[in-house]
Amino acid sequence: MSDWPRQSPLDVALRAACPRCGRGKLFRGLLTVVDRCSECDLDLRGNDAGDGPAVLVILGLGAIIMMLVFWVEFRFEPPWWLHVLIWLPVTFGLATWMLRFLKALLVAQQYTHRSTALDE
Repeated sequence: MSDWPRQSPLDVALRAACPRCGRGKLFRGLLTVVDRCSECDLDLRGNDAGDGPAVLVILGLGAIIMMLVFWVEFRFEPPWWLHVLIWLPVTFGLATWMLRFLKALLVAQQYTHRSTALDE
């Protein structure tokens, strides 16, 4: 691990990059962490973000979206179908981005602080 420059976990999470080299992609598809970095060959199979990101997104984003829904409803009184057109894509887009960011941040933190890193 000492041969590689230390990467900022926040920067790595924002770019969804490898926590060791900062160049390889962290995700295959939307939310699946790759087995190995394509650039530095870091084994990422042992990293596990668990359910932490999902819980934070459900509780945090859910509360924010519901406050906004109530504000729009009481301020503008739009028809129900307009709520669906507004909040469905906003919620899906923000939830996906937040899940990717939080999952990448937890993988980066695990890499930085784990005593049994999977460097080879």
